Amino acid sequence: DFDLKELVVLPREIDLNEWLACSTTTFFNLINLQYSTISEFCTGDTCPAMTACNTCIKQWYKHHSIHQQKASNYQHSLVKKICRYLFHVLAHIYWSHYKETVAMDLHGHINTLYTHFVVFIREFNLMDPKETSIMDDLTEALCTPLPPQPQNHVTER
Repeated sequence: DFDLKELVVLPREIDLNEWLACSTTTFFNLINLQYSTISEFCTGDTCPAMTACNTCIKQWYKHHSIHQQKASNYQHSLVKKICRYLFHVLAHIYWSHYKETVAMDLHGHINTLYTHFVVFIREFNLMDPKETSIMDDLTEALCTPLPPQPQNHVTER
């Protein structure tokens, strides 16, 4: 019952690049932890290619030459690239290993992590919506605010 957007907004006292680097590192650690819970089911034999929705994730990448950019632009480009990879890992977990995630009663964790991550990448425009479109249905279901619940105001006499 809290607004994830509040968690991702750039604090006034923090440099943007520092915030992006720190947040991306945190998401890497959290997604790596989530992946480790299903890693015994995601092996070279069971998942020879990391796919989601019958799409090989390797085909999703467009490699851009970033060596000519300035340092701060380079960092932003690197953060974007890392976020693409992290998104693809989450997509693979959902498409290929969600049943195992539910069996371990970890689906609430991955749903919260996914929602938090999507709010972050949207806040800082770190991924093109075309790149995340494969997960649009889930994103809409998890990121659309619920309508306010009617308040039951009971007065005592």
